[in-house]
Amino acid sequence: MAVDLAPDPEVAELAQRTAEFVRTVVVPVENRERGVAPSEQVRIDLQREAKRAGVFAPHVSVEFGGHGLDMCGRAAVFEEAGYSLLGPLALNIAAPDEGNMHMLEAIATDKQKQRYLRPLAQGELRSCFAMTEPAPGAGSDPSALSTRAQRVPGGWRIDGRKWFITGADGAGFAICFARTAGAPGDPGGATMFLVDADNPGMKTVRHIETLDESLYGGHIELLFDNCVVPDEAVLGEVDQGFRYAQVRLGPARMTHCMRWLGIARRAQDIAVDRAAQRRLFGSRLGELGMAQQMIADNEIDIAAARGLTLQACWELDQGRSASQATSIAKTFTAEAVWRVVDRSFQICGALGVSGDILLGRFLREVRPFRIYDGPSETHRWAIARRVLRRHDAQANQ
Repeated sequence: MAVDLAPDPEVAELAQRTAEFVRTVVVPVENRERGVAPSEQVRIDLQREAKRAGVFAPHVSVEFGGHGLDMCGRAAVFEEAGYSLLGPLALNIAAPDEGNMHMLEAIATDKQKQRYLRPLAQGELRSCFAMTEPAPGAGSDPSALSTRAQRVPGGWRIDGRKWFITGADGAGFAICFARTAGAPGDPGGATMFLVDADNPGMKTVRHIETLDESLYGGHIELLFDNCVVPDEAVLGEVDQGFRYAQVRLGPARMTHCMRWLGIARRAQDIAVDRAAQRRLFGSRLGELGMAQQMIADNEIDIAAARGLTLQACWELDQGRSASQATSIAKTFTAEAVWRVVDRSFQICGALGVSGDILLGRFLREVRPFRIYDGPSETHRWAIARRVLRRHDAQANQ
């Protein structure tokens, strides 16, 4: 059976328009902002231009103003958007909003979709996903969830502390993970709640200083203190939060891979241009064997990461859990993107170290990806565990 990895013509055309938009509109803004998250007005302006260019919200269904791309279609477009750190923000496909839109479209009620998904998909407000907690709470092990929600007349009261909540500053609402049954360490008993930003029980404690700075709205520590929400704030079913989270987590890992592949390609382009122009020791830098090896290794890492990402996206589009494929793709891509940017940095020498180009910024931005959405070590543990389970099942047949 023939295998065709080329995107559908309409997806390819959208990807091409996205590439042109990012290079002509977004990259100049990125260079001006030095890759740091810009002001709210810049976000609004970029998203307005993306709408004019017809490339806005490629992942959202047509019903909510998007292009309705499946995961494989998103892979082509998101990679082009990721060529700039601000490209995903411009197209409204940046984390955490993109993952929240995906989940809301899958499990929210019609009323919740109109109240939260529609304005989020249009860029009229932003959101955050409040699951991670300070140790010993939920992190790489979500079952350690300690934030609690208890029933009160007409709704629920949420109490707990969250930290590293990306995009929380200025978000219009949070999707808060809280334990409604069991104890920390139990595999079930979590529920998701939609919490409006003006709820007096949800308070910003501080901005957490981090290596990366391009993710809009920062990384925030939040306190839920006597945070009361109505029954209609429950997203999905009570006690089923961990199951519903899988709707978001696998695809979100892959969209991270797609976006960071764009930055890897950008770093490679910068390095290749430098290698083609820079002359030393009587020849071009690109004619020296060690530089050629780094350029070749970059191409290999980019192609392999893209292939693994597409494999996982295909499985997701087929309705499979794709847990093994997404873990493999996320782990490899996070480390491959780091290698690509690091080699590009090395090829550019002192220019890479300087602030004259953005490679130093890219290096700081991509390093945390080996921790975000599950550290490489956690994914490797899960990959090995699945392999051993499969071995045991086959041995017992």
